[in-house]
Amino acid sequence: MKIATVLCSVWATKKSPGLLGHPLQLVSTENGQLVAVDLVGAGVGDKVLLSFGSAARMENPHAPADAAIVGILDQLEELESYVHQ
Repeated sequence: MKIATVLCSVWATKKSPGLLGHPLQLVSTENGQLVAVDLVGAGVGDKVLLSFGSAARMENPHAPADAAIVGILDQLEELESYVHQ
C-alpha cells in the first residue's frame, strides 16, 4: 500500500464493464502520478490509501485495475526516530 494525494478526476467515455460504477482518479505518489479506481468516493486534495495488484481487485475481481483507492486518510502522525537497543 502507498499514500497518495488525489489531483483530479479522470473521465472515460468508454471503459471496461468491470470498471462501471467506479470513478477514476489521477493521484500523485512519491514516485509520480497514476490513475486509480476510486472505491471510496475520494475528492480532489484528499490523502488516500492505495492498494495494488490483486488486492486492488478484491471488491470486483473482474475489474482490470492495477491500483485502487481503498481509504481516505483523516490524519498522518509523524513518528520519532528510535534506535533498537
